[in-house]
Formats: sequence, C-alpha cells, structure tokens
Amino acid sequence: MTLISVDRVSFGYTAERRILDDVSFAMESGDTVGLVGESGSGKTTLLRLLLGLARPDSGTITFDGASLDPRNAAFMRQFRRQAQIVFQDPYSSLDPRQKISSIIAEPLRSLRIPGDHRQMVADALSSVGLDADAAGRYPHQFSGGQRQRIAIARAIVAGPRLLLADEAVSALDLTTKIRIVELLASLGTRMSLLFVSHDIGVVAALCRRIVILERSRIVESGDTAEVLARPQHPYTQRLLASVPRLSLKDTRS
Repeated sequence: MTLISVDRVSFGYTAERRILDDVSFAMESGDTVGLVGESGSGKTTLLRLLLGLARPDSGTITFDGASLDPRNAAFMRQFRRQAQIVFQDPYSSLDPRQKISSIIAEPLRSLRIPGDHRQMVADALSSVGLDADAAGRYPHQFSGGQRQRIAIARAIVAGPRLLLADEAVSALDLTTKIRIVELLASLGTRMSLLFVSHDIGVVAALCRRIVILERSRIVESGDTAEVLARPQHPYTQRLLASVPRLSLKDTRS
C-alpha cells in the first residue's frame, strides 16, 4: 500500500531559483527509504514539502491517498499525528528548560491524544533504550547520543506511521552514530522511515531503498543494494567512491 506519493513535484523560492525539478518517488507502508544528496541538492526543501510546511509550485504529494494540502486544517491535524520528524542537532532540538517527560509528551498534548501520558512517555523511553527515570531529568544531563534517543522518543510517542529523519546522525561521533542507526533500523519494523542524509554509507546500512538527488533532480533510485552495487549515474558513482560505509550488520534483510 502506497503511503506517500510524490508526483512530478517542482518548487522554487523564486522563478530563477529552482530547488526541485520534476521530482517523483513513492514510499510503501513499512518502507525504509534513504534520500541522499549533497548540500544544495534539494533534500531539505523536499522534506519541508513532505511535512506540509510549503506547497509545490507544480505536481502533487499524497499521503495515504489524500492530497497533502497545508490549507486543509482538518487533514493536517490528522497528518501531524501520522508523520513525525527527528532533526539533525540533538542539542538544539530539545528545550533545556523542560524535563524530559514534558518534552516527550509535547506531541500528545498538542495533538490532544487521550490516554495515560506518563505511561506512554515511559514506553517511548523504553523503545529507545532509556530507563523510565530519565523522564525526571533535563537535557543537559544527557550525552549527545542520549539526547538524540530522547528526540526519537518524542517523535514516536504518538505512534506515527511515518518517521522522517533529517540528517539525524550527522552531529554524532562514529560510535554513537552506529548505535542510533541500529535503533532507527529496529524502529523501521514498526513504521515507515524516510532518512534524509548526505551520507550514503549510513543509508547503505539502514535503508532498503534509495533515492539520489543532484541539483534539484532525482538522478537514480531503486533497491539500495542494487543501486550501490551497480550505480548507473556518474553522481552516484562519485558519492559512493567518496563516503566510507559504516561497519554494521546488514539491517535490510
């Protein structure tokens, strides 16, 4: 079942500054997709469109068969529960003035989700490998990797069907990066994951499918193992030659 469909989407901040040009791809329910490209390729802009923070100049984006239209308030309320995001920097994405329990429960409050919020927070912390007593502490009491686990707990606490990760491991050291990638791989069995990155090595370890963006266009896409074993486009070949792969067990099986 198709969860997200991006069909011939183009977008530019001005007529002269085209950020995305005729971009098309789809994600199935339960899919793990890596969106790869260097800075300026259009990754962040595409992510904004997928979150409903901007509208395409042309083309369509659908979620679960319905048009993703930021002007449709009723749809967007439901969509916010179904799609959550993990940002790049765990140091700036958590409010230092709030306890972890309040940070993780924020989506439950803002989306007015009923239930025992305290238990839901504890369950989310357990899912990311943190003890329940972390709920009573503050962000500055945790390492960078632990903060990113907290950010992931906040993103999954409402039970979304889609998790968007925007360069979610690029600010971490190598050992911590591997652990967070393994955590995201385990969560990929419960929800769809779109992992946005410039690092083709991380995507190789995490995602079943890959989409390569270069200068506003998709230049290659398909099964990750096949694309990386036999890259057809020169840009993919250059990316693959320049970025080492993580030493991880194969999570795509």
